[in-house]
Amino acid sequence: MKDLNNAWRKTASTLYRKPDDSKILGSVELDITELQEYISKKRKEGLKITLTHFFTLVTARAIKEKLPELNTYIIRGNVRSHKQINATVSVLLRENEMGSVKVEDADKLNYFTIVDKLQAKIIEARKGTENSTMQMKDRLAAIPWPFRGLAYWIIKKLLVDWGVSVGGLSANNFGSYIVSNIGSLGLDNGYPALFPAANISFVLIMGGVKKTPLVIKDEVKIRTVITLAAALDHRVVDASHAGILFKFYKKAVKHPEMFEF
Repeated sequence: MKDLNNAWRKTASTLYRKPDDSKILGSVELDITELQEYISKKRKEGLKITLTHFFTLVTARAIKEKLPELNTYIIRGNVRSHKQINATVSVLLRENEMGSVKVEDADKLNYFTIVDKLQAKIIEARKGTENSTMQMKDRLAAIPWPFRGLAYWIIKKLLVDWGVSVGGLSANNFGSYIVSNIGSLGLDNGYPALFPAANISFVLIMGGVKKTPLVIKDEVKIRTVITLAAALDHRVVDASHAGILFKFYKKAVKHPEMFEF
């Protein structure tokens, strides 16, 4: 078991504030030619997998197998581990209206189960079934300015800083990490923000997919690539953790069959 509260982590959690000055940003361009061929094959077989399913699942497996530090958050100056590896996935609910759904125990899923689970969550969200997060957002929106800012500050202080549950919300309400596919909205790339009311250490942004010439074994070939961008909370992780994560992605896109089970 790794020591999550070593000397540097305690120092970082004291010096940095979230997310004002503790954010690490990084990006990588991945060759997903084989992955796209694999997804196309599976879709023809009836499994409606997408890149969002793939990267949500692979991120959870990376956390479980290589990076438990990404499944942590800060409470009262100490690093704590989430009890589960839950993913929050940004989805388009209606035209120009974004929302999010939480996929519990994402590390225990495979392609078949994550497709069904995420689809069920999206249908529920589009029907307008409200969860505690949505209810809290509506209540805050109804508070007139400037009292809304004070109410938000109090809730953030209780949830994020002190770890106290409020109205069904807790420090773990948004799960372990967030995945957002802005490429599906027509954007080539972007850099995420660490949502200040969420105790997450990592946000992944999936950019657009495009064809581009790459040098493969000293030959120029047309390949399919995607840009991934990440924001990480420097209080709980370092740039080296991002490097491990991106290496895991590079291996995963070459061997997508690894995650069928």
